[in-house]
Amino acid sequence: MARTPHVETHFMAGNFVRDVVIGMSDGLTVPFALAAGLSGALQNTRLIVIGGLAEIAAGSIAMGLGGYLAAQGDAEHFEQERAREEREVIEIPDEEKAEITRVFQDYGITPAQSGPVVEALSQQPSAWVDFMMRFELGLEKPDPQRAVTSAATIAGAYIAGGLIPLSPYLVLASASQGLIVSAIVTLAALAVFGYLKGRFTGTGPLRSATQTVVIGGLAAAAAFALAKLIS
Repeated sequence: MARTPHVETHFMAGNFVRDVVIGMSDGLTVPFALAAGLSGALQNTRLIVIGGLAEIAAGSIAMGLGGYLAAQGDAEHFEQERAREEREVIEIPDEEKAEITRVFQDYGITPAQSGPVVEALSQQPSAWVDFMMRFELGLEKPDPQRAVTSAATIAGAYIAGGLIPLSPYLVLASASQGLIVSAIVTLAALAVFGYLKGRFTGTGPLRSATQTVVIGGLAAAAAFALAKLIS
């Protein structure tokens, strides 16, 4: 009987999706809240647009820089830990072998069963260090381009998200009308974004969509109320 080949499908774009989520969620929420707040104090849509564009520019740079520094920090941490492991397999090999044995024990493998594997790994220093990095420390070698890619993805997603709540003010002369249309468009975008995020991350599309809409709506409402109170 012919057997159907088993094909495993795994979602491998976790870092990219995480960066898009970070940039898009803030990009939709912060400029939306700012525009709503300005609408509570101003009736000049030109000033609202200028303020919104300035915030998008500053926010995308800040968010992108934050993503770059975070990814750069992860890479530096990995290299420091790898250098330490490389020293330890030379200076204290017996302790490192014992650590491998303990790793296998966590999976229910006895020292007698893991002994040959431990000895085989100890004969290959590079593979030995790779094993310790992954299974003892839980660290994967980062992509050399990760920092730049993360910064660009977060900044781009922030700009794309930020232009959505600001776009109605570009075509409408009334700030109150712009606020209404912006709220409708942005809440719809938040719902779609939250739904897609839930699909990709496996957290539940409807739950994720509801959370993003509630958070974005509350932020905008608070900003609008505060601006009205002050003005």
